[in-house]
Amino acid sequence: MTLRTLDDLRRYAVAHSLFPPTTLKRALRKLGFVQADPIRAPARAQDLTLRHRVADYLAGDLERRYPELGVEEDFFVNYGFIGRDHHALMHPRKARKRWSKARQAKADAVLAFVRERGEVHPREVDAHFDHGKIVNWFGGSSNATTELLDAMHYRGLLRVARRDAGTRVYAAREPWPVVGDKAEIATRMDAMVDIIVAKYAPLPAVTLGQLVRRLQLAAPQWAAERARALAHAKQRLPHAQVDGIDWYWPGGEEPASMRALPDNRVWLLAPFDPVVWDRRRFELFWGWAYRFEAYTPAAKRTRGYYALPLLWRDRVIGWANVSVTNGALRSDLGYVDPRPSRDRAFKRELEAELERMRAFLRL
Repeated sequence: MTLRTLDDLRRYAVAHSLFPPTTLKRALRKLGFVQADPIRAPARAQDLTLRHRVADYLAGDLERRYPELGVEEDFFVNYGFIGRDHHALMHPRKARKRWSKARQAKADAVLAFVRERGEVHPREVDAHFDHGKIVNWFGGSSNATTELLDAMHYRGLLRVARRDAGTRVYAAREPWPVVGDKAEIATRMDAMVDIIVAKYAPLPAVTLGQLVRRLQLAAPQWAAERARALAHAKQRLPHAQVDGIDWYWPGGEEPASMRALPDNRVWLLAPFDPVVWDRRRFELFWGWAYRFEAYTPAAKRTRGYYALPLLWRDRVIGWANVSVTNGALRSDLGYVDPRPSRDRAFKRELEAELERMRAFLRL
């Protein structure tokens, strides 16, 4: 079948990403990478993303089951959760900024302490070393120990073993084997591009380029390989031009053949859900601008603090700000066009989605 219209692409985007619910391990594997965010409104973004794709998923399941899932917390194109085989593609990571001798000595001492203890909470490290405070990137004060642990984690010296009430608990990691072969580096970069494409397909050419550039976070040591990886992706991936824009998707899939939607239902999506992550694509598909406004001053917000895009069938027709008050779910909905209030199917499916949200939040 021939890909012809944005309608084909939009239907494919929904069907490709909102696959039938499966186990948590399988969903993580299929997604490849799940972006994380600490805000709970009404739950963290990673949980809001997984609840549509995992059968009987409850808020916090990812954190509770993390040690058994074979995933790692780390930076990819954003910070989040990635399978260990995919995680290994990025390492040994070499940060862009070299440490001073004094900072390296602190890191060595902390690493030895972590190795001795097995797993450590940042509070234990701070009590032992008393590194004091530092000025963080937005001008406030941060714990120097926490910042050092974060930096050691990024460099692959530590891993997140688990979370304790939301706080990362660290363990030491064995040194990564050296990768010096150019062919191996190219293979790894291509594999990372494939993870991106599988998650966010179909991608406009501009977004594909943006995400490949963001591999600077995943593997800064191979930054010089990004241009080659992008050019190779454009050459090897299936693609088509629609309305003057080149679109790319994974090999073995045919967007025009995926016309059926996963379900005729209402979905409340996380702000970072793969279906809506690319704001450029969002406007092409649905004809209006969606922005994440949690860090926007309240007086300047258009949709709300943590507006969840509201998808009905294959159309994002509005948004919802969802909260829990005295154990009850409250939802404030807005619509781009007049609410389809006379459509009984929409009303029924909206209430079903709010009921699924209540169950997910254990209300």
